Amino acid sequence: MDLPTDDEIRALHERLAPDEDAFERVWTHSLIVSEMATGLLDTDLVRAGALLHDVGVHRLRPGESYLRHGILGHELLLAEGYPEHLARFCSHHTGVGLTRDDITRQHLPLPPADYLAETPEETVVMYADKFHSKTTPPRFYTAASYAARIARFGADKAAAFAALVDRYGEPDLETLARRHGHELH
Repeated sequence: MDLPTDDEIRALHERLAPDEDAFERVWTHSLIVSEMATGLLDTDLVRAGALLHDVGVHRLRPGESYLRHGILGHELLLAEGYPEHLARFCSHHTGVGLTRDDITRQHLPLPPADYLAETPEETVVMYADKFHSKTTPPRFYTAASYAARIARFGADKAAAFAALVDRYGEPDLETLARRHGHELH
Protein backbone atom coordinates (compact mmCIF):
# COMPACT_ATOMS: atom_id res chain seq x y z
CA MET A 1 0.00 0.00 0.00
CA ASP A 2 1.27 3.45 -0.87
CA LEU A 3 1.09 6.02 1.89
CA PRO A 4 -2.36 7.54 2.22
CA THR A 5 -2.86 11.20 1.33
CA ASP A 6 -3.92 13.81 3.85
CA ASP A 7 -7.41 13.77 2.30
CA GLU A 8 -7.66 9.98 2.65
CA ILE A 9 -6.57 10.14 6.29
CA ARG A 10 -8.99 12.99 6.98
CA ALA A 11 -11.83 10.96 5.43
CA LEU A 12 -10.92 8.02 7.70
CA HIS A 13 -11.09 10.26 10.78
CA GLU A 14 -14.40 11.74 9.61
CA ARG A 15 -15.89 8.29 9.06
CA LEU A 16 -14.74 6.97 12.46
CA ALA A 17 -15.38 9.99 14.67
CA PRO A 18 -18.51 9.67 16.79
CA ASP A 19 -19.38 13.34 16.22
CA GLU A 20 -18.09 16.55 14.66
CA ASP A 21 -16.51 17.81 17.90
CA ALA A 22 -14.50 14.59 18.31
CA PHE A 23 -13.39 14.78 14.70
CA GLU A 24 -12.29 18.42 15.01
CA ARG A 25 -10.45 17.81 18.27
CA VAL A 26 -8.52 14.75 17.07
CA TRP A 27 -7.92 16.02 13.53
CA THR A 28 -6.62 19.41 14.71
CA HIS A 29 -4.32 17.67 17.21
CA SER A 30 -3.07 15.35 14.47
CA LEU A 31 -2.34 18.28 12.15
CA ILE A 32 -0.41 20.04 14.93
CA VAL A 33 1.61 16.92 15.73
CA SER A 34 2.29 16.47 12.01
CA GLU A 35 3.54 20.03 11.74
CA MET A 36 5.90 19.60 14.69
CA ALA A 37 7.10 16.12 13.68
CA THR A 38 7.78 17.01 10.05
CA GLY A 39 9.74 19.99 11.33
CA LEU A 40 12.10 17.43 12.88
CA LEU A 41 12.09 14.85 10.08
CA ASP A 42 10.31 15.90 6.91
CA THR A 43 9.15 12.69 5.27
CA ASP A 44 5.84 11.46 3.92
CA LEU A 45 5.94 8.59 6.42
CA VAL A 46 6.23 11.02 9.35
CA ARG A 47 3.34 13.08 7.96
CA ALA A 48 1.09 10.03 7.53
CA GLY A 49 2.09 8.54 10.88
CA ALA A 50 1.39 11.79 12.70
CA LEU A 51 -2.01 12.17 11.05
CA LEU A 52 -2.93 8.57 11.94
CA HIS A 53 -1.40 8.21 15.42
CA ASP A 54 -4.60 9.04 17.38
CA VAL A 55 -7.22 7.47 15.11
CA GLY A 56 -7.97 4.92 17.85
CA VAL A 57 -9.40 7.67 20.07
CA HIS A 58 -12.53 7.44 17.92
CA ARG A 59 -12.99 3.80 18.99
CA LEU A 60 -12.79 4.29 22.76
CA ARG A 61 -15.98 3.19 24.49
CA PRO A 62 -17.40 5.24 27.37
CA GLY A 63 -15.42 4.45 30.51
CA GLU A 64 -12.66 2.64 28.61
CA SER A 65 -9.12 3.56 29.63
CA TYR A 66 -7.59 6.20 27.37
CA LEU A 67 -4.38 4.16 27.39
CA ARG A 68 -6.13 1.73 25.05
CA HIS A 69 -6.49 4.23 22.19
CA GLY A 70 -3.12 3.26 20.73
CA ILE A 71 -3.90 -0.46 20.61
CA LEU A 72 -7.37 0.26 19.23
CA GLY A 73 -5.88 2.44 16.49
CA HIS A 74 -3.30 -0.22 15.62
CA GLU A 75 -6.02 -2.89 15.29
CA LEU A 76 -8.28 -0.54 13.35
CA LEU A 77 -5.62 0.39 10.80
CA LEU A 78 -4.71 -3.26 10.21
CA ALA A 79 -8.41 -4.09 9.74
CA GLU A 80 -8.65 -1.21 7.23
CA GLY A 81 -5.78 -2.71 5.21
CA TYR A 82 -3.03 -0.36 6.34
CA PRO A 83 0.45 -1.91 6.74
CA GLU A 84 2.02 -2.72 10.09
CA HIS A 85 4.59 0.09 9.82
CA LEU A 86 1.74 2.67 9.80
CA ALA A 87 -0.30 0.92 12.50
CA ARG A 88 2.71 1.07 14.83
CA PHE A 89 2.42 4.87 15.00
CA CYS A 90 -0.79 4.31 16.97
CA SER A 91 0.44 1.72 19.46
CA HIS A 92 3.95 3.08 19.93
CA HIS A 93 3.43 6.76 20.80
CA THR A 94 2.06 6.65 24.37
CA GLY A 95 4.18 8.60 26.85
CA VAL A 96 7.82 8.01 26.02
CA GLY A 97 7.05 4.36 25.43
CA LEU A 98 5.57 1.55 27.45
CA THR A 99 7.41 -1.66 28.21
CA ARG A 100 6.05 -5.09 29.07
CA ASP A 101 7.37 -4.46 32.60
CA ASP A 102 5.49 -1.13 32.83
CA ILE A 103 2.27 -2.86 31.81
CA THR A 104 2.55 -5.79 34.22
CA ARG A 105 3.96 -3.80 37.16
CA GLN A 106 1.33 -1.06 36.88
CA HIS A 107 -1.51 -3.42 35.87
CA LEU A 108 -2.19 -1.35 32.75
CA PRO A 109 -5.17 -2.40 30.58
CA LEU A 110 -2.99 -3.39 27.60
CA PRO A 111 -1.71 -6.69 26.25
CA PRO A 112 1.75 -7.19 27.80
CA ALA A 113 4.31 -6.18 25.19
CA ASP A 114 6.85 -3.47 24.48
CA TYR A 115 5.30 -0.40 22.84
CA LEU A 116 8.40 1.66 22.17
CA ALA A 117 9.17 3.96 19.27
CA GLU A 118 11.90 2.16 17.35
CA THR A 119 12.36 4.06 14.09
CA PRO A 120 13.34 7.71 13.67
CA GLU A 121 9.86 8.35 12.21
CA GLU A 122 8.04 6.74 15.16
CA THR A 123 10.29 8.63 17.57
CA VAL A 124 9.63 12.12 16.18
CA VAL A 125 5.86 11.52 16.07
CA MET A 126 5.88 10.22 19.65
CA TYR A 127 8.00 13.20 20.73
CA ALA A 128 5.92 15.86 18.95
CA ASP A 129 2.76 14.39 20.49
CA LYS A 130 4.02 15.29 23.98
CA PHE A 131 3.69 19.03 23.29
CA HIS A 132 -0.05 19.17 22.51
CA SER A 133 -3.12 17.82 24.25
CA LYS A 134 -6.65 17.28 22.93
CA THR A 135 -8.14 18.20 26.30
CA THR A 136 -11.00 20.64 26.51
CA PRO A 137 -9.79 23.24 25.97
CA PRO A 138 -6.84 21.99 23.91
CA ARG A 139 -3.42 23.14 25.07
CA PHE A 140 0.28 23.07 24.37
CA TYR A 141 2.79 21.90 26.97
CA THR A 142 6.31 23.25 27.31
CA ALA A 143 9.10 20.73 27.74
CA ALA A 144 9.31 21.70 31.42
CA SER A 145 5.59 21.20 32.05
CA TYR A 146 5.54 17.84 30.24
CA ALA A 147 8.68 16.75 32.12
CA ALA A 148 6.89 17.47 35.41
CA ARG A 149 3.88 15.44 34.26
CA ILE A 150 5.89 12.41 33.15
CA ALA A 151 8.11 12.37 36.24
CA ARG A 152 5.26 10.76 38.18
CA PHE A 153 5.78 7.61 36.06
CA GLY A 154 9.38 7.24 37.17
CA ALA A 155 12.85 8.64 36.84
CA ASP A 156 13.47 6.46 33.79
CA LYS A 157 10.57 8.08 31.92
CA ALA A 158 11.72 11.58 32.91
CA ALA A 159 15.26 10.77 31.75
CA ALA A 160 13.98 9.39 28.44
CA PHE A 161 12.02 12.58 27.80
CA ALA A 162 15.00 14.75 28.79
CA ALA A 163 17.15 12.85 26.30
CA LEU A 164 14.58 13.55 23.57
CA VAL A 165 14.56 17.26 24.43
CA ASP A 166 18.36 17.29 24.27
CA ARG A 167 18.27 15.51 20.91
CA TYR A 168 15.46 17.43 19.18
CA GLY A 169 15.03 20.68 21.11
CA GLU A 170 11.71 22.27 21.94
CA PRO A 171 9.33 23.36 19.17
CA ASP A 172 8.33 27.02 18.82
CA LEU A 173 5.31 26.53 21.03
CA GLU A 174 4.47 30.21 21.48
CA THR A 175 3.97 30.65 17.74
CA LEU A 176 1.95 27.43 17.49
CA ALA A 177 -0.21 28.37 20.48
CA ARG A 178 -0.96 31.81 19.00
CA ARG A 179 -1.70 30.40 15.54
CA HIS A 180 -4.09 27.75 16.86
CA GLY A 181 -5.58 29.80 19.70
CA HIS A 182 -4.64 27.19 22.31
CA GLU A 183 -3.22 27.87 25.75
CA LEU A 184 0.44 27.24 26.54
CA HIS A 185 1.20 25.53 29.87
